[in-house]
Amino acid sequence: MAKKDAPPRWDRKMQQRLARGEAAALGELYDRFASLVHGLAHRVLGDESAADAITRDVFVHVWEHPERYDPKEGPLRTWVATLTHRLAVQRLRATETAALAQGTGGSPEELERRVRRASVAARADYIVTSMPSPLRAALDLAYFQRRDYRQTATDLGVTEDEARRRLRLGLQLLSTAHDTGTPPDSGGAV
Repeated sequence: MAKKDAPPRWDRKMQQRLARGEAAALGELYDRFASLVHGLAHRVLGDESAADAITRDVFVHVWEHPERYDPKEGPLRTWVATLTHRLAVQRLRATETAALAQGTGGSPEELERRVRRASVAARADYIVTSMPSPLRAALDLAYFQRRDYRQTATDLGVTEDEARRRLRLGLQLLSTAHDTGTPPDSGGAV
C-alpha cells in the first residue's frame, strides 16, 4: 500500500491513549464511530441484533488490540470501517454457510453473490458518508431529487461546470465500490 499523508493528530493521539488502556478514549472513539460501525454492519447483515453484536465486537477488538492500528497507514476511521466490514462479512458467511449446510440457504454461488452484494452496498455507504459534503450534496440532488446538472448547479448556487465536476467526482468515487468490494484497507492487520 502506498504511504498516505499523516492522519489527523486526533487519530495518532487516540491510538496512543487506547494503547495505554484509557477507558475514556474508548468512550470517545465509540461516540465518534458507533453510528458508522453499526450502519456498515447493518448494511452487510440486514439484521439489527447482528449489527449490534458486530458493533460490540469491533470496539472490543479495538480495545484489546489498539497496536494493530498504524497511524502512518491511514485514518483511524478507515481502519475501524475495514474491521467492521471484515467482521460483518465473516458473520454473514458463517450464517449463510450454516443455512446452506441445512439446505435452506441456496447454492454456494448464491451465497457468494449475496456476500458480494452486501460488501459493495456497505462500501458504497461508506464512500458516500466519507466524501466531502459538496460532492454528497450534488449526488443527493441528482439521485434522490432527480435533478440534472443544470438544476443541481442552481440549487447549490454554483456554476454548471462546478456542478458537473462535483457529480463526476462523486460518481467516480462511488464507482470504486464495485472495484474491490471492501473499504480501503488501512492500518495493516485487523
